Amino acid sequence: MTETIFLIGMPGCGKSTLGRALAAALDYTFVDLDAQIEADEGRTIRDIFAQDGEVIFREIEARTLRKVAAQPHTIVATGGGTPCFHDNLAVIHAQGISLFLDTSLSTILARMEAAERAVRPLLAQEDLKAKLEELYTRRISYYAQADLRIPEADSDVSSVLQKLQERA
Repeated sequence: MTETIFLIGMPGCGKSTLGRALAAALDYTFVDLDAQIEADEGRTIRDIFAQDGEVIFREIEARTLRKVAAQPHTIVATGGGTPCFHDNLAVIHAQGISLFLDTSLSTILARMEAAERAVRPLLAQEDLKAKLEELYTRRISYYAQADLRIPEADSDVSSVLQKLQERA
């Protein structure tokens, strides 16, 4: 397998954690899209949102996605909203295979602590559960277009590798 693998799903669903483990198992390069944006821009995602707003952030995100998408043997952990803007999902489908990490909102909510809210601008508000539900409702139609759906119960490396082999 040489194609780029894109992990999509809600914030806190485990894209970065699984992505690192998959990259190690496959001897692929791992790219966390948000971390790449921060490195390229020299500022945090939170600062980009605060200084420039979401529209500019989404343009930067789209540009960064296109830069990393063509790299073979790469696992890309996208931001939660990445597939929903600027035809990013079309780029993902053209450049590789997408995996939707379908994690329950209750699991995501349990993972989110106050410290994490500080680095996730769209979740930095009092009613985190309501915001997660609203984001999920807006984004599920994009996530559902992934090449493979990875249920929470099957989100370990060996299960994902098996699904990838079955698809090949």
